[in-house]
Amino acid sequence: MCVKSLLTGCAAGVVVLAAGLPVKAVEAVQYVKICNLYGAGFYYIPGTDTCVKVGGYVRAQTEWNSDNGLTVGSSNGPFGPNTIADGLSDRASNSLNFTGRAAISVDARNQTAFGALRAYIRLGEQTFGNATSNEFYFDRAFIQWGGFTAGVTQSFFDVFSNTELFSYFDAKTSGDTYNYGVQMFAYTAQFGSGISATIAAEVPRYRAGVIDGSAGSAFGVNGTTVTDTAGFNVPDIVGNARIDQSWGYVGVSGALHQVAGQYYGSSNTLMHPSDKYGWAAQVGGLLNLPWGDRVGASFAGTQGAIGYVTKAGNWQVFGGNTAGVGWVADGIFDSNNPVVGGNTPIHLTNAVSVNAGYEHFWNSQWRTSVYGGYTRVWYDSETVALINSHLPGASATLQCGVPVFGAVWPPITMAAGGVGNSCSPNFSFYQIGSRTQWNVTRDFSLGVDVVYTGLNTAYKGPIASYTASGNSAISMNDQNTVSGIFRVQYNFAAGD
Repeated sequence: MCVKSLLTGCAAGVVVLAAGLPVKAVEAVQYVKICNLYGAGFYYIPGTDTCVKVGGYVRAQTEWNSDNGLTVGSSNGPFGPNTIADGLSDRASNSLNFTGRAAISVDARNQTAFGALRAYIRLGEQTFGNATSNEFYFDRAFIQWGGFTAGVTQSFFDVFSNTELFSYFDAKTSGDTYNYGVQMFAYTAQFGSGISATIAAEVPRYRAGVIDGSAGSAFGVNGTTVTDTAGFNVPDIVGNARIDQSWGYVGVSGALHQVAGQYYGSSNTLMHPSDKYGWAAQVGGLLNLPWGDRVGASFAGTQGAIGYVTKAGNWQVFGGNTAGVGWVADGIFDSNNPVVGGNTPIHLTNAVSVNAGYEHFWNSQWRTSVYGGYTRVWYDSETVALINSHLPGASATLQCGVPVFGAVWPPITMAAGGVGNSCSPNFSFYQIGSRTQWNVTRDFSLGVDVVYTGLNTAYKGPIASYTASGNSAISMNDQNTVSGIFRVQYNFAAGD
């Protein structure tokens, strides 16, 4: 006998039974379970043994005097030209830019008979310099299993950089790949006590290329070069060794990079310079100080693998009636140039860089960092003679003490044959800055970063003319600019 409170339910049951219909059992609800195997933020995908963590961030920033490739988000991209007109103060320059980025990351892991299996992706959209359209990007997409890493992630050459650690700026004095990643296949061995070593085959992210002296405007205006680089045939071989502890880490890394040119001259003559192999090495680390602050530094050197010590590319900076310039290449060769002995081998370019930073934590919410970096690029004496033989001038006349021959580059017209000028394509640059950040919460922050960039120009001294970008100069001199960023960013369970 059904009681009054159950009348409706009982009646429904009678109807079902009377109809002779089967009664379907109620399915159990599958709740999402927390996965504690890999840290906070992971959950089991229902019905599987795979743990997943979803994260990302939204970033909005206002940039002042950054319309020159000095920051991440530059339309020039990594290793693009840094072209600055009148110190960013002419009518064609954007002194103010609004840029933004939004990223989503997914970290999936589970266990196999051979250890943990991990797949990680991070992708998003970004805007550059007041752009009305967005650009899709991804900087992480890799699989890790049994010590192997395959896909796109940060280069194993990277040891320390100020980029996104102590600065919002994309440090041009460093060749780090934090903001871009590289394609690779790598193996990491763990030896215990925080000691590890990695060997990797990587696609070189910043390939400066090889220049043939017979090519016109090999060193061009507007921060450009004309390269005759052979196709990509050999990956860069990268290795590192490091120790990670609670006090921080220390590491060393090295890279071997193929430097290969195309044919002598403009036609396929089947004659070409022999391939060479450039190298790069680095040492650096980060130290967590007992009172809560942290300090880091790195030193890198290269011959023929410029992208491992800098991602600045070429420079062209105007200031009034002066200009500062600098060009880079992994190597330079020349075709049928009697000044340097006809067809030459590839001459590898040299460079060094040093970067350092310090961050002080005022309290749990406020922090201030100071940072800086310096990069120097130089050519050996034979290469300097090769380059100077292509300065503008009548054939066989002397420019910087070298007879003029063949195609014209660099595009600097010398006064009195170069008297008073350094007559050197070597150059250097440096960046010094400070960032203060307020972490309103653990994941929401606001900050201001200001950086001073100085260029020690190539060919310093009086010239007859240098004209580009609607500007002209009558002398080459060192240049500088000050840039700033105000950033607002919200992270939500962001991965690494």
